[in-house]
Amino acid sequence: MSDNGGPSFQDCRSPAKSYSTSELKIVRRRFSVRMSFINQDTESNPSVDKSTPQHSRRCQNGRSPKLKESVMTGQLSVKERLTKHNAVLLHVDHQEGLYTGVRDIATLELKHNVIGLTKAALALGIPIVVTTTTESMWGPMIPELAAALAKHDVIERTTVNAWDDPRVVRAVQATGRKHIIVTGISTDVCLAFPAIAALRDGYTSYAVVDASGGFSQIQVDLGVARMVQAGVVPVGYSTVAVELLGDNAAPESQAVYAGLGIPFSNMVFGLKQYWQSSAQAG
Repeated sequence: MSDNGGPSFQDCRSPAKSYSTSELKIVRRRFSVRMSFINQDTESNPSVDKSTPQHSRRCQNGRSPKLKESVMTGQLSVKERLTKHNAVLLHVDHQEGLYTGVRDIATLELKHNVIGLTKAALALGIPIVVTTTTESMWGPMIPELAAALAKHDVIERTTVNAWDDPRVVRAVQATGRKHIIVTGISTDVCLAFPAIAALRDGYTSYAVVDASGGFSQIQVDLGVARMVQAGVVPVGYSTVAVELLGDNAAPESQAVYAGLGIPFSNMVFGLKQYWQSSAQAG
């Protein structure tokens, strides 16, 4: 129970649904159909050298290793690296009602990751755009994120895909940055839809999978697979933050690691402060 007597987020959680063999067969069949179209396209493509060992050697799923690499890497082929100078963070639909349905990650861990990424972005001076959908239906933004972004305007919209709201697009465009880091509840909709849409509009999209959550594990898996096939780059909350930091000697480094709340980094900084105070005392 929560402090006000109502149900807490943890009270609303239930064990993840187990899927039957027949349901899993349907998913595998759909993937097989999609892969068959990819294989047919490869066979009919005159630019593919079919005499090479790469073409004759097939992966278990029927794709050539070369084709598999091109599908899985997507936007990793871009020349410009992700930095704190070219990135913008987009938070989508981190709302109380939606959090009660998350099943692939513990609620407290999800909040920890979202807030950690947000604090790291603030420390690095990275622009943050935040949007919610139909708060009368899905509730307000979670209080922890609202507190961290107290000085930011929240764009409340009605569209399912955040990228379909012109205000969201304009807010991202106003930053002048072309690398967009996206989080969302749920992973397969509120994260995947805008990440893919931004990609089509010329952005390099990064999906922060562990700062997002889905209503079942299979929905999350399918959402991530769809994003990767489209060219979105999947990342973790702390991984993308330290990539943005770039240099542990940077003046923002301690604030970034403190914001991320990684246990080992907290211990390292604690030891650093201890040795510094010991040296001064001696």
